[in-house]
Amino acid sequence: MQLSALSWSRAATAALLLGKTNAFTSIGQSAFGMSQKIISSSSSLNMSEVNRNEKIRNIAVIAHVDHGKTTLVDALIQQSGVFRDQQQTDEAGKCVMDSEDQERERGITILAKNLAVMRGDVKINVMDTPGHADFGGEVERVLSMADGVLLVVDSVEGPKPQTRFVLDKALKKGMKALVVVNKIDRPAARPDYVVDKCFDLFVELDATDVQTDFTVVYASGIQGKAGLDPEALDDDLGVLFDAIMTSIDAPTVATVATDDLQALVANIDVDEYKGKMGIARITNGSVKNGMQVSLVHPDKTKQTGRISNLFVFDNLGKREVESAEAGEIIMFTGLDAVEIGDTLVTNEAGGANAADPLPPIAVETPTVRMTFGVNKSPLSGREGKFLTSRMIRDRLYKETDRNVAMEVAETDSADRYEVSGRGQLHLTVLIESMRREGFELEVGPPSVIYKTNSETGKEEEPWESVEVRVPEEYNGSVIDMLNVRKGEMIDMGMEGDGAEAYSVISYRVPTRGMLGLRSNLLSATRGTALIDSVFDSYRERIPGDLQAREKGSLLAFQEGEVTSFGCEGAQDRGRLFVKSQDEVYKGMIIGIHQRPGDLDVNVCKTKQLTNMRSANKGITVGVTAPVDMSLDACVEYIAVDEVLEVTPTAFRMAKNPDMWPKKGGKKK
Repeated sequence: MQLSALSWSRAATAALLLGKTNAFTSIGQSAFGMSQKIISSSSSLNMSEVNRNEKIRNIAVIAHVDHGKTTLVDALIQQSGVFRDQQQTDEAGKCVMDSEDQERERGITILAKNLAVMRGDVKINVMDTPGHADFGGEVERVLSMADGVLLVVDSVEGPKPQTRFVLDKALKKGMKALVVVNKIDRPAARPDYVVDKCFDLFVELDATDVQTDFTVVYASGIQGKAGLDPEALDDDLGVLFDAIMTSIDAPTVATVATDDLQALVANIDVDEYKGKMGIARITNGSVKNGMQVSLVHPDKTKQTGRISNLFVFDNLGKREVESAEAGEIIMFTGLDAVEIGDTLVTNEAGGANAADPLPPIAVETPTVRMTFGVNKSPLSGREGKFLTSRMIRDRLYKETDRNVAMEVAETDSADRYEVSGRGQLHLTVLIESMRREGFELEVGPPSVIYKTNSETGKEEEPWESVEVRVPEEYNGSVIDMLNVRKGEMIDMGMEGDGAEAYSVISYRVPTRGMLGLRSNLLSATRGTALIDSVFDSYRERIPGDLQAREKGSLLAFQEGEVTSFGCEGAQDRGRLFVKSQDEVYKGMIIGIHQRPGDLDVNVCKTKQLTNMRSANKGITVGVTAPVDMSLDACVEYIAVDEVLEVTPTAFRMAKNPDMWPKKGGKKK
């Protein structure tokens, strides 16, 4: 295939940016989907011989949300002989790796997971990672166990903000990437454009010449097909398996001596019978079942113990083994004090010959926080099993054991805790998990985390890179909403042709301007907007407050049970959240006011009964169906002076707890 002038120009530009002094010296498979290969003489310099464990490949699958990563992993599982027959395949269903209820309901991956498949006599350890930016901590943690990455990119959308974030982390660790252009069966697929965009992204991220010379595989995860030519896919994923074997380096093995054992714990699991289990990748040395070991960390005291059970990953489960060597990913029991970031080393002979600890896992700092506390509403204690501050505290600190990107801190109040995460979704997933476990709690509105620049002494706030894809007729509404929230336009353009054309609007927006923005954007664009955002950087804080919600709230005038007659009168004032026979209390938010400012309404009033016949008795007024508010919608809605009451069966919003009447008496 002939190279276009544009492709030659991009290749030449890449050569200059990457410091290449030689011309292109060989022709082969192109890094951007054509038949040219960039090779520099400098790439062969300073390459010493290293020992590798050729029987293992450790790969992390990374992608932007909704680019088909989990579907592709499902196809890899089905074609690797994990399931005995078609019946087992049917029983497993779709999204095998997304085993959590919330993952299946939301359609996203939340927790990183491990599995292992065999390709001939080579074991491929696959780590499925989340695609949403709020769960980037899972990706950073998993990358410590991988030797290369499978970068899955949609054949129409190309690289997105989250693609850039996770790829940058992998490239900085020196990993090679295998680019998989997925969903190639889409009618609007444009593989050449997508691969060129991937190449540009590698260059922008300062990838080395070896990393930029990536292999490209075209695939359709839902059909289970892959090939090196987008127009001629094979009937299975054999090409993808082969590309993993040839493009991803086998793990290096410096030594297999037990005294040199170094295994960085990147995840933990809990077994009902075996207790706490550590998941680690052996960097050096080897480990045996029953071996005396210790957990070391630069900032913690040494913990000693003995390996009770040693496992390796086998298909979708685990298999107990007697020993494992460098390059393998293991799961072990026997040390209940294990935490993410610890290094497993030998403790034979008192640890006299033990290796040094590895650098602990570093993750990005949180940018958003919320307060979690005891539910104090008049309706508290009726549904939940876990109500006290001690129970809430224990659950929150337990979450930090595994969720390394989340932080929990005490507050001035004994029954409130400050929880910080990477985004609003990161925190609402935790709230939903606690609700399903039987907790009752009260959460405050999300707020951003400010920090002071050590050099300038000025206060800074987090900003996000935002990309909105929307039909052209809604451009004005989107731009107006982002400008009001102090956003800065980066780029704007059109993609697609004809009826499938849409605008792509890129902005840089303060994180506090993004809080509550998604639902407003969806309303303004009639649900057509696709919004992607990822943390950009900390910048000097913008003085003043950003625009809050435009409309006020309808508040319950008194405590009692909602009546149809009360709803008839209140629905003229705005849109209600409650329906007949719901219980409310004074100060509870029961709807959205149609004007700015809050308004007290009595939805509990009943119709006065008399023995007089009314002239308009036959006239009836219909009651409008209430607005169904999900947890995410409630968290976006509440303002600074409002709180959200979360119970196993309901979400209730209310004004500041100081406005609530105390139980057993009226408010004075």
